[in-house]
Amino acid sequence: MDETIPPTSLWHRLSSSGRILWKEVGAFGLIGVLGLAIDLGIFGWLAPHGALKAKCISTLVAMVFSYLGNRYFSFSHRARSSIARETSFFFLINLIVLVVSELIIALFVYPLHYSHGSGVVFWVNFLTIGLGTIFRFWSYKRFVFLHPDKVHDPVESIDLDAELSE
Repeated sequence: MDETIPPTSLWHRLSSSGRILWKEVGAFGLIGVLGLAIDLGIFGWLAPHGALKAKCISTLVAMVFSYLGNRYFSFSHRARSSIARETSFFFLINLIVLVVSELIIALFVYPLHYSHGSGVVFWVNFLTIGLGTIFRFWSYKRFVFLHPDKVHDPVESIDLDAELSE
C-alpha cells in the first residue's frame, strides 16, 4: 500500500499555508501603515523639541497600537500563549528596535550635526522604521504570536532551534 501523500493533499496544504501567510502579511501591513502614520505624526510634531525624546514617545504610542492590532487582527488566528509571555516578548522586540533607531538618529543629530527637526532626521527615522518592520514581522511570527502547534506552557521548554527552523 502506497502511503505517500496524494498530490491534492500537498497542494491543499501549500495553498492553505499561502493564504494564511498572505493574510498575515496583508493585515500586518495594514496595522503597520497605521502604526507608521502614528509614529511619523508624533515624531514630526515633537522632533523640533528633541529627536530622541520624540522617537521614544512616538514609538511607545505606535507600539501599543501595533500590539493590539497585531494580536486581534494580524495574528488573531494564531494560538495564544500566556499574555505575560506574549507581551514581554512583543515589547522586548520593540525595545530592541527602539534602541537601534535611537542610536542611528543620535548619530545624525550629534556627530553629523543635523538639527532635531530637520528633514534628514525625519527620513532617517522613516528608514529605521522600515528596517525595524522586517525584523519585527519575523520576530512576531517566531517568538510572540506562535503557530498553534508551537505553543508551550513554560517558556523554558521552547526549543529555539525548532522555532527558527520553521
